[in-house]
Amino acid sequence: MDWVSWFDAPEYGFARQVLQRGVAALFFVAFLSSLNQFPALLGERGLLPVPDYLEGFSARRRPTLFRWRYSDRLLRGVCLTGLAISALLVAGIPQLGPPWVPLIAFLALWLLYMSIVNVGQTFYGFGWEMLLLEAGFTVAFLGSDQTEPPRTILLLLAWLVFRLEFGAGMIKIRGGREWRDLTALYYHHETQPMPGPLSRQAHLLPKPFHRLEVLGNHFAQLVVPFFIFAPQPLASAAAGIIIFTQLWLVASGNFAWLNWMAIVLAFAAVSDPVAHAVLPFLPLDGDPEEGSNPPYWLAITLVATMLLVVLSYWPVRNLLSKGQLMNASFNRWQLVNTYGAFGTVTKHRVEIVVEGTLDEEPEDSADWREYAFKGKPGDLRRLPRQWAPYHLRLDWLMWFLPLRTVHEEWFYAFLTKLLEADQRTLRLLRADPFDGDPPRWVRVNSYLYRFATRAEFRETGERWVRMPLYEAIPPLSLGGSRRRRR
Repeated sequence: MDWVSWFDAPEYGFARQVLQRGVAALFFVAFLSSLNQFPALLGERGLLPVPDYLEGFSARRRPTLFRWRYSDRLLRGVCLTGLAISALLVAGIPQLGPPWVPLIAFLALWLLYMSIVNVGQTFYGFGWEMLLLEAGFTVAFLGSDQTEPPRTILLLLAWLVFRLEFGAGMIKIRGGREWRDLTALYYHHETQPMPGPLSRQAHLLPKPFHRLEVLGNHFAQLVVPFFIFAPQPLASAAAGIIIFTQLWLVASGNFAWLNWMAIVLAFAAVSDPVAHAVLPFLPLDGDPEEGSNPPYWLAITLVATMLLVVLSYWPVRNLLSKGQLMNASFNRWQLVNTYGAFGTVTKHRVEIVVEGTLDEEPEDSADWREYAFKGKPGDLRRLPRQWAPYHLRLDWLMWFLPLRTVHEEWFYAFLTKLLEADQRTLRLLRADPFDGDPPRWVRVNSYLYRFATRAEFRETGERWVRMPLYEAIPPLSLGGSRRRRR
């Protein structure tokens, strides 16, 4: 039948390999991040303990394996299981069997990670969490090496790329004026949540180049996504532009696995002949075996296609709405979501600096020492590190504090953990200035940070220049003692 032959897409074998292994690799990173950080942030004795959260939890609204019981041991079991399955998929082992084997593997990753996200509270409130879940569910239906890639699933993955890119572009056009007057990147490289090692150099580029960056961004997000549905080789060219722009974002910042996921998903539009033309060492597969897709697999993928098409109604309506939502899910399974980021750009970088002292009295003359974070700026001389696709959740939330309020429950819990010298919490930091001893007092100050000019860097060796702003939280000690300034 003609429609059955159209359903098969044998010319996208390389794309399937990239999609399955790439998404699995990002699941591996996500589970590793949770294994290392979740117990300290959200565990039984974490900053926002999951057992307390589950007391008022609606399982119908947020499905999770932790619905009945949470323990740090169970969380580690979930993460280790996710790591093992992800590693097998990256190695391509489940793909060697019937198509239902990688299907079950990816659906297991989806359910395991959704269980973590749905109790992760503010520490898991990022758009790339739902992006990973949606991508994992969708690539589950790409089949195995024994079948041909299903065209409808590839189209749905292209549709995911479209929503990711076009949604982000529309958020910017509808957002701050700086995106429309092309000045957004005068600031963004400097004020983004977690700069990378090249962010300062990107910020110091001439302003005309920054305006070209914004124009290029608008072209890549508002025009190019339409062409990923075009015939080949135009679709592959559109995917190539998306990949190139995402690589620039990878080089200039740390946005967890957001950019890496966009790169992986863009391969849904790259055909084997184009991939071979660009990378001649890639083999071109011969003609696929006729009738290699069993009827049951055709039925499964068509049901999945119809489900995702029906769920697309709400994201389409959101894209066309003047009140467009950013990073929102319209169902409790977090499928076919809407995406977007940085509708407005912060013009100034305010950093929250946490200090402690061993002195009896918390006067300004006391020996105050700063706690050093792994990713967020602090030390003026330190070159920002490249962390993405790994996600430093504490560091990211620290960026939001001056934009919202420092008086958040998790932040006061964090300060208490510092006063207790809690080892799990201290392991989230780059350095403890007290080598494991509990300080008597902690306080929180705010500073205005900016990148040093090239002349300033040559003179001082410092990559950042900072100016004190105000005391955000006066000195605190265990037992609720609080020293107020006179």
